[in-house]
Amino acid sequence: MENYTFEVGPEAGSERLDQYLVSVLPETVSRSHLKKLIGAGQILVDGKPAKPHHKVKPGEKIEISFEEPASPELKAEDIPLNIIYEDDDMIVINKQPGIAVHPAPGTRSGTIVNALLFHCRKLSDMNEGRPGIVHRLDKDTSGVMVAAKNNASHAELARQFKDRTVKKNYLALVKGIIEMDNGVVDLPIGRHPSNRQKMAVRHDSERKAVTEYQVIKRFDGFTLVKLDLKTGRTHQIRVHMAYIGHPVLGDEKYGSKGKFPRQALHSYYLKLHHPKDGREMEFRAELPADMKNIMGPDIFLAF
Repeated sequence: MENYTFEVGPEAGSERLDQYLVSVLPETVSRSHLKKLIGAGQILVDGKPAKPHHKVKPGEKIEISFEEPASPELKAEDIPLNIIYEDDDMIVINKQPGIAVHPAPGTRSGTIVNALLFHCRKLSDMNEGRPGIVHRLDKDTSGVMVAAKNNASHAELARQFKDRTVKKNYLALVKGIIEMDNGVVDLPIGRHPSNRQKMAVRHDSERKAVTEYQVIKRFDGFTLVKLDLKTGRTHQIRVHMAYIGHPVLGDEKYGSKGKFPRQALHSYYLKLHHPKDGREMEFRAELPADMKNIMGPDIFLAF
């Protein structure tokens, strides 16, 4: 089957397009495959590329191309990695700022994935197009990150992240002086109502988000804070800190660009259980030079 064209019948309700197509197409066509086709622009509704959350209506004409475009092979690249720990099952790195974790449309090179492919003989392949990647950090966020070398390790590490048994702490430089020595931001996060590229505090969202913060040191015009994530929502720290009036320095999306060249956010601590033997492991990543420099040469941090 290469192409399929039909009209939505009068019995259709306001179902999502992918759900509706699963019900009317042969059983060999999976919902995940349909989502991939929608993302690639290979499903048209009334002649226009379908949107992922489109709700079908009776009378609409749907055209599907099942011809999958060739996906360029990911290439191994000799990009330096700051390795904290490595064995046959996983690798833990201190990610440098300014490098994306995995390829995205229009960017197939220069990522952590490309670097891992060069360094590691084998990586897990459970996430299509993202070998080894169990969790991610934003492009401009630095710090400790774990990747899986085989599928069994990937599945176990992913389970720990899903069950929230992984402990993650961040360090951030935020705008202004935080008066309270510590606090908790317990506010749900959802997609921004008008800008789909951003997240926002949404009181109508069911996606609970909790961030605990502790002031480490106050400077002239900014504060160094330690952050303990109790949940793992997209852009959680950046959204929560901006909401309480202390956006991360350099965060143009949720605050203002300012003089710092990137968002001053660093994943400094990760605790998990080894995916094979279950032993508890802790990893810390040294602060990058740009965050150290803005605090001054005499700063000493001990946690």
